Amino acid sequence: MSIEPHLSDKINSIIEIFSNGHIKEALESVEALITKNPNESLLHNISGVCYRATGHLELAVKYFENAIAIKSDFADAHFNLGLTLQDLNQLEAAVKSYQVTLALQNSYFKAHNNLGIIYKELGQMDVAIESYENALEIYPDYVEAHNNLGNVLNELGELDNAIKSYEQALVIKPDCLEAHNNLGIIFNELGQLDEAVNCYKKAIAINPEYDEAHNNLGITLNELGQLDEAINCYKKVIAINPQYAEAHNNLGITLNKLDQFYEAINFYEQALTINPNFDEAQYNLGITHYELGQTDKAFNCYKKAIVINPDHADAHNNIGNILQELGQIDEAFNCYVHALAIEPENAQFHRNLSALKHYKEGDTQLAQMQALLSTNDRTEVERINLCFALAKAYEDLGEKNNLFKVLNEGNQLRKQELDYSIEKDLKNHALIRKHFISTIKESSPYKPLTVRPIFIVGMPRSGTTLVEQIISSHHEVHGAGELPALDNLIIPIMNDCLSQNTSLSEKNFLSLRLGYLEILSNLSVTEKIITDKMPTNFEHIGFILKSFPEAKIIHLKRDAMAICWSIYQRYFPAEGIGFPYDMEDLGLFYNSYSEMMAFWHELFPNQIYDISYEDLTTNQEKETKELLEYCELEWDENCLNFHTNKRAVKTASSLQVKEKMYQGSSEAWKKYEAQLKPLINTLNYLS
Repeated sequence: MSIEPHLSDKINSIIEIFSNGHIKEALESVEALITKNPNESLLHNISGVCYRATGHLELAVKYFENAIAIKSDFADAHFNLGLTLQDLNQLEAAVKSYQVTLALQNSYFKAHNNLGIIYKELGQMDVAIESYENALEIYPDYVEAHNNLGNVLNELGELDNAIKSYEQALVIKPDCLEAHNNLGIIFNELGQLDEAVNCYKKAIAINPEYDEAHNNLGITLNELGQLDEAINCYKKVIAINPQYAEAHNNLGITLNKLDQFYEAINFYEQALTINPNFDEAQYNLGITHYELGQTDKAFNCYKKAIVINPDHADAHNNIGNILQELGQIDEAFNCYVHALAIEPENAQFHRNLSALKHYKEGDTQLAQMQALLSTNDRTEVERINLCFALAKAYEDLGEKNNLFKVLNEGNQLRKQELDYSIEKDLKNHALIRKHFISTIKESSPYKPLTVRPIFIVGMPRSGTTLVEQIISSHHEVHGAGELPALDNLIIPIMNDCLSQNTSLSEKNFLSLRLGYLEILSNLSVTEKIITDKMPTNFEHIGFILKSFPEAKIIHLKRDAMAICWSIYQRYFPAEGIGFPYDMEDLGLFYNSYSEMMAFWHELFPNQIYDISYEDLTTNQEKETKELLEYCELEWDENCLNFHTNKRAVKTASSLQVKEKMYQGSSEAWKKYEAQLKPLINTLNYLS
């Protein structure tokens, strides 16, 4: 391209002005030159570059097209036009521009690289790889192409090759931020979390303001359980870039893990303010509302997530969970089916659907689950979910051998996953008894309660959900379900006593009282009587009666084998419950529970109301009247029609309590007596 010397000097001056960041000045100068030299293609190209730099993309396109009209074989102008069309997301047009560039100058490695970027975005991974390899054949030290090739290989699951690409980029340029960050992402995917942390920290050391690396470091620290450090990372991201919606969302996730639910909601809402179409933030907001017992709000959040992303399988699944809790079984069934249509191999969805079905021979879902379990590439968690789902199917089909094959495997894997030891629970029970033997004395009077709690305790599957459904059908009562509040408040108290070798004090009980009442007030309900049916609060009866002398405690009793069989055949999502997954553990835990209840009855005579599940199911009206009398509640006919209660029930009994009283479930275990011998022997059970 021949340019007159005096014009060449002016062009070089403009390029220098542009390079120094004075874009407006460069643009004014080049426009002046175009007026005098309208047929100089290079000037039009430079003008296009200036307009692109200022964000005026349509004008940039115009000037690049002018340059090409003047000189059709101007490779740089075709390339720059491709860049700008790519900025405008006009990908097909951009591809044509890059292809013309390469037809004119096949060694234009940046055009090969940019084609690779577009092909990746279009999902044409093989062509993207070919484009990056073409760029690298021309220029082997092209760092960006090595990094981009790694991105494609990562997306294809070729993690080892992706690592090689990123490492090659770092050999060429050791301070390549993106390569360090991307290596960290792969190590995170591989579960090599410490290596991932090191990669992110290297990127941050090079550029302390690299927000993406701080965010990814937070994600990995979260997975390592270093939640406080993860929070610091996300806050750093937000300080660098307040509009980083993903960091707000991730901070919400971490705060939710710490049970700081209202703070989590605040950050999810900030993420949605930044990006109203952020489906994951909407979904996570739903999870937090659900954990707060705000089922309606959770439902609406999941619905909004689906409006944004109709293929959000987890949102469909969670809507199914809520509909199941509300007794809308057909609608819940359809949600699980929809979720599985999106993710056919999702083991959790299969387990949820299995609870709502009665299986018959030839069921297609049964065949799908069998095929999934038969492969060796299922994760431990997936196998657990599939085993419990298949156990339900085999129980329906009457296939005892298959039932216990998958049920025993599922329970064994779940115990292994939780790294559970029965000794921890047994020692905890003994420790609680020891503390209360030495601290039993009258508490100072408390201020009268404005809200009265009723605690419903017992073993899981003993009927606590049924009793809460009955009581909460009363017009004066709100059923709060299984509140984790007591556990969260008592554990720090016990830890302090152990670390300081002190006894429980009135100060501890007052702290517990005030903390629990605050949690009840946050429920924001109008009823002045609230039930808490966390079954394992049987462990905390001493704490309850010392902190709430006026509290009502209802203890569910049921046949030991009926309880234990019902527990053993079910998956419990809560990670704090590990005793159900081994017959001997389950029997030992039941025996320890019985010992605890005998201890509390002796320590607090006439302050615990025992009710038999079997008596309740056979003499519903009589037992209900006596139950309400103990709770100091007037008779309410709704309590007999508990199955019409519209409240959501979040426990494994949600299906049963939406039906009329069922008798005979306590005998179901007897047909499996031979398979349940280890449990029978541990319980020393006599029919």
